[in-house]
Amino acid sequence: MHETIASPLAAWESFYVIVGSSAAALTGLQFVVIALIAESSLRSSTTREIDAFGTPQIVHFCAALLVAAILSAPWPGLASADLALGACGLAGVVYVAIVTRRAVRQTGYQPVFEDWLWHSILPFLAYAAFVVSAIFLRRSPAPVLFAPAAASLLLVFIGIHNAWDTVTYIAITEKAKDKPVPKDKS
Repeated sequence: MHETIASPLAAWESFYVIVGSSAAALTGLQFVVIALIAESSLRSSTTREIDAFGTPQIVHFCAALLVAAILSAPWPGLASADLALGACGLAGVVYVAIVTRRAVRQTGYQPVFEDWLWHSILPFLAYAAFVVSAIFLRRSPAPVLFAPAAASLLLVFIGIHNAWDTVTYIAITEKAKDKPVPKDKS
């Protein structure tokens, strides 16, 4: 009986090895991004901006790693897996609300629609997908398992996008600071 219950999860093992390993490696690279921010002369950056736009990437990568571990664990039944997946999703939804509030309250950067999309909307959808998947996992595991897989991959892509966005913002801002201001010829 154990093999019958575990078989839907076992089919995803290779996928989660790849996604989980990637998320773990990218977590380390995010530390490089934070080091670049610290090394740059963007003295106007505060912990509020880091909390709103940097730290969430670590959380998203770690959430993808956690879901990979949850859905790769040798559960005795799907009831344990769906509880763990649901808890991860609920924690993520709450965290996205906190991040959104932080983004609204910080004053060092004025977010545009793309920022709201990548820092609030898409992460919310990914974590909500974990919650919905947890609700339906025992009823129909084979098709439902595509949702947390897509959501995990989405969290990895969100982290990659947001880390790249941060690095390019720093590079462009730093380059603009190095350019001499044209003198008024009047």
